[in-house]
Amino acid sequence: MEYLILHIGGNKMKKLLALLLTIGMATSSGAVASAAACSDPDTSKVDAANAQSGKNAILTIEKQGSFSVGGTVIEVPGTYESQNFDNWKPYPEGQTYHGDHASVFYQIPQNARDLSMVFLHGAGQSARTWQTTPDGRDGFQNIFLKRGFGTYLIDQPRRGQAGRSTVEAQITPVADEQMWFEVWRMGHWPKYSENVQFPQDEASLEQFFQWMTPNTGNFDANLVAGATAKVFDKSGAGILVTHSQGGLPGWMAATQTDKIAAVAAYEPGNYLFPENEVPEALPSRTGALQGIGVPMDEFKKLTGIPIVIYFGDYIPEVNEVSDDLGAENWRVRQELGRKFVETVNKYGGDATLVELPKIGVHGNTHFLFAELNNVELANLLSDWMKEKGLDKSK
Repeated sequence: MEYLILHIGGNKMKKLLALLLTIGMATSSGAVASAAACSDPDTSKVDAANAQSGKNAILTIEKQGSFSVGGTVIEVPGTYESQNFDNWKPYPEGQTYHGDHASVFYQIPQNARDLSMVFLHGAGQSARTWQTTPDGRDGFQNIFLKRGFGTYLIDQPRRGQAGRSTVEAQITPVADEQMWFEVWRMGHWPKYSENVQFPQDEASLEQFFQWMTPNTGNFDANLVAGATAKVFDKSGAGILVTHSQGGLPGWMAATQTDKIAAVAAYEPGNYLFPENEVPEALPSRTGALQGIGVPMDEFKKLTGIPIVIYFGDYIPEVNEVSDDLGAENWRVRQELGRKFVETVNKYGGDATLVELPKIGVHGNTHFLFAELNNVELANLLSDWMKEKGLDKSK
């Protein structure tokens, strides 16, 4: 391979860098994506997905950056004395420690729509969940940037780039990936589910396992909810998109700020209910599931915004305990989701639960937004946002 090296100074270099940034944003994971697709002898699905998402269109980013929100500051009494330094031994007297904040990366496209989209990941994940797919195509971040939405990607407190925790934790490397393969309904190891939308090549699975990242402190839904609500102080009014474990703090955040205009939840892990209307616990092999009770005035804040919940495939209708880890973990969460939607609507809300197989969309696992048909799922979300008047331009 030959390389052309340019020596450019001053304003010309600035203009060149600006041009390269504009062109570079047209791909989700670098210039190698197109070359990788071309080397695959069977690229029909990838080509179709790229065409639908406008992968090769030039995307101009007007503004991008990162910031932290929420968190606490520990202040240790005493006076800081620099002469107390002794071979990197701790000397906290008079010093401070910032922790438990969320980290946010954002991009605002040219001619952005009124509402931004704020994305909150699930358990064992980070903002990377939304950036790309295991097989290297555009994730929801780039898909919706190309559709004119500003995007804000959260790393929740004590996860990913927000790893500075105020509580101690021990990170132990325990082999568990085959269990998650089954819990997340990809199949029964080592076989994939029939007609699954998750890419089945070895490289994609390797990438997916490498998405996983540990907690640096215990998961705290209240902490995550508070930080998520504060993101909207920076982003302005917007649509909150959650996944899995991020579902519960997402509902909680929507009761803490009036800047969350809508919530789209992908297979949320739990739900809020009026404190005197919490359904009985649902038994499951992966643990009984029960909703969280809150005062009625808090719950009613969820009735003032449109809500949509999406569940994928391979979730049984039968409400009985089985040995199937994936079916067990999500059977009860889908059932509790139905009760949540029913309760929200009973009090005048606008909530919908979409079970994808029932509308003819098959083969999706727990990571439905990052699979081979993720453009189709993005189209469903776009249609819903349009129906609710959430996609207006400035």
